[in-house]
Amino acid sequence: MRQPQLSSIVERRLLVNYRVAPDAAVRLLPRPLRPQLVNGYAVAGICLLRLGSVRPVWAPKAFGLRSENAAHRIAVEWDGPEGVETGVYIPRRDTASRLNAWAGGRLFPGELGRADFEVHETPGRMRVALATSDGDTRVDVTVEPSDELRGSELFTDLAEASRFFQDGVKGFSATSSGRHLDGMELSTNAWHVEAGRVRSAASSFFDDPDRFPPGSATLDCALIMRDVPASWLPLPAMASERGAQLAS
Repeated sequence: MRQPQLSSIVERRLLVNYRVAPDAAVRLLPRPLRPQLVNGYAVAGICLLRLGSVRPVWAPKAFGLRSENAAHRIAVEWDGPEGVETGVYIPRRDTASRLNAWAGGRLFPGELGRADFEVHETPGRMRVALATSDGDTRVDVTVEPSDELRGSELFTDLAEASRFFQDGVKGFSATSSGRHLDGMELSTNAWHVEAGRVRSAASSFFDDPDRFPPGSATLDCALIMRDVPASWLPLPAMASERGAQLAS
């Protein structure tokens, strides 16, 4: 079945980013993906995304749905037919929407788990917490808007960070079969992000010492996207090999 292009409003998108030792990132990636390095680090993070007005592009806006979603991501590159391409690998996606969880991997690319979300937002502070239904993953993040990007060892300023993530809008998600990755691309002609200041961040994914040995994953920065119209374009599935690669 042909999967539809989806239209939406990105009501809120928090990108909470970690700088990661390349060998730790390599172990989490299926072939043919490899870490995209910035200043000698791999880049990984959590995307905490509230989408509104989600619907097939041909459907009236009144039929759009709203949901809280989360994705754990690693910036990657791979060899495409015309050279090196960049995007993100998503080992885990979760949603508060039962419909999304059922439709993911069926009606649109990307299998999703279920999670309960707790969200508190004001103009000056955003807290998003989640716990997955399978008990595997917990996240609790508080971010405040900032007038500039401070303290990052990955990016010199907001403009550089914005370009990096704008160039990485192709996402490939793990699937239960392990034989391929589902692909989807974010498309918008209104790309805009703000700098964020992380007040607190806890993630069972990044705090797991078996996945990330002590010192191999360090909180780096946060970006905020709000009220941006965006489409989601299905991409051809990417053949993959289950299991981690070995660092060279």
